[in-house]
Amino acid sequence: MVEQYFQGKVAVVTGAAGMICSEVSKDLASLGIFVVLADRAIENAQRVAEQIQANGGKCAAYACDVTDKAAVDAFADEVIETYGRCDFLINGAGGNNAKAQPKIVKFDPRELEEDRPEDLVGLYNVDMQAFENVIRLNTMGTVYPLLAFAKYMAKQGSGSIVNFASMNTYCPLTRNFAYAMSKAAVANFTQAFAAYFAHTGVRINAVAPGFIINDRSKLILGTPEEGLTKRGQDVIDHTPMQKFGQARDMCGAIRWLIDDRAAGFVTGITVPVDGGFLTLSGV
Repeated sequence: MVEQYFQGKVAVVTGAAGMICSEVSKDLASLGIFVVLADRAIENAQRVAEQIQANGGKCAAYACDVTDKAAVDAFADEVIETYGRCDFLINGAGGNNAKAQPKIVKFDPRELEEDRPEDLVGLYNVDMQAFENVIRLNTMGTVYPLLAFAKYMAKQGSGSIVNFASMNTYCPLTRNFAYAMSKAAVANFTQAFAAYFAHTGVRINAVAPGFIINDRSKLILGTPEEGLTKRGQDVIDHTPMQKFGQARDMCGAIRWLIDDRAAGFVTGITVPVDGGFLTLSGV
């Protein structure tokens, strides 16, 4: 049901073609919000736009590389010039890279040897450019859109920004060095920027998805229906709700955070949506 409160509002979603953010985009559109879908590949954003429009929602698709500051600034200027405002920014673009991940979970002296086994990939053997790219994508790829749209929100005296943190924010998962570093940073700078902009009427928060089912996670974790990998079983054993999340599970937390009626006094927090994963120490 379309709520009058959201009529005339504009939301920008980065990483809009991703499993979670495509679902979030559809949910925002269902509220009557005009959704600006931004993704690195325009055809992927257009695919989500077609789904939204088929359900009666209003949206537009754009290509934008969030790690390119000039491109992000130009994108923000175009959004404001075209639609007149931006009320919500969902900073969902981000990701990991297998080339930045070792295949072992603890140091092995053989990873320093020139004739190491080909399948022995330790921290000293990962692609450090890929490592840096993961950090840049998840940090500056969040900072650039935040700054680009926050200045317009500050001028209009209102706005809500939601960044994407992770379970890695709280405790790094094995083999996820670059990703964990960057997602810990997201929670930290969410607090810092929230304090900086608080007096302007702009609220900045984050969500921390737990283990959400998508095509990539199925390869790594498996599924309860088709069989779990060892890592997947470890995750389920550590999750009190005994299941993986679905992309739609993120929508409620984001709805709450962007709604000034419900969360108007909330800024600088990170909300875990994790099935209880963080409640267990593993002991």
